Amino acid sequence: METERINSPERKTEDNFGYTLRPKSLSEVIGQNQLRENLAILIKAAGQRSEALDHVLFYGPPGLGKTTFAHVLANEMAVNIKVTSGPAIERPGDLAAILTNLRGSDILFIDEIHRLGKVVEEVLYPAMEDFALDIIIGKGPSARSVRLKLPKFTLIGATTRLALLSAPLRARFGATYRVDYYDRESLKQIIERAANMMSIEAEDDGVEEIARRARGTPRVALRLLRRVRDFAEVRAGGKLTKSAALEALELLSIDSLGLDEIDRMVLLTIIQKYNGGPVGLSTIAASISEEPDTIMDVVEPYLLQLGFLGRTAKGRIATQMAYKHLKLDYPDNPIQPSLLN
Repeated sequence: METERINSPERKTEDNFGYTLRPKSLSEVIGQNQLRENLAILIKAAGQRSEALDHVLFYGPPGLGKTTFAHVLANEMAVNIKVTSGPAIERPGDLAAILTNLRGSDILFIDEIHRLGKVVEEVLYPAMEDFALDIIIGKGPSARSVRLKLPKFTLIGATTRLALLSAPLRARFGATYRVDYYDRESLKQIIERAANMMSIEAEDDGVEEIARRARGTPRVALRLLRRVRDFAEVRAGGKLTKSAALEALELLSIDSLGLDEIDRMVLLTIIQKYNGGPVGLSTIAASISEEPDTIMDVVEPYLLQLGFLGRTAKGRIATQMAYKHLKLDYPDNPIQPSLLN
């Protein structure tokens, strides 16, 4: 059974509040400097040619702003944006209805695009390449194919699992960009901007503590900011100080590196139950009653980034850094680094 996590980068209902906090233009975006520069060139070039943007694919861990960048592109190009997701488009007819309602230069944003069905993908190929929609009228021997012309639109796709995207679909995107984790200074600026917009009186040290525990992810940072604000209003006179942030985050069981109980359970399972590994993902998941996909998509990426986990041909291992963070003795005969992929 999946556990609700305050620092999960996956979208939650409460995060809809954050829509008003999203930057509207590239100049308002904090961090991701190289990506911003690439997008600025893409936008300017399309504007000079009076053309629609090339199809764009954003990939990277959840919570880093892929949807935000899609809205920013729409705002910068002054066009409409239609938002949907891969699981929501179940039949080719669903996609056809969306495509035929687009106007010239409009943006269609498909989140979790790797979850599109194969039959739906087949409809998308000519739409992206030739701006045409092939539909079948009738059934049996009398059936015939009709090609409808579509306006020149821009498809923006977002995925957390680039490897699951089929090669033909991936090849039809004119620009592919990775959205990476944010550094602490960028997260501080994001939190300070949000605190200002939410009329929260925040001290620099308090903001620093939230940024340190935000796992390099703006969505997590903003969620923690709201929880610390609640604590500050109830127990700290409404001011977000360092002590208020520390107390609030301790109550949430989030440590100095942003690890919560699930992260620690994964590491402790590998170390204490399986002697530091290697151990398979499904075994870890069964041991802590979590879904393997949750561990792979949500827990593991950050532990890998910290250097707390290693991958071998036989499974996951806990590194010396993980032992040190958990204040455990490192074994005399650890897994050799040469076994790591």
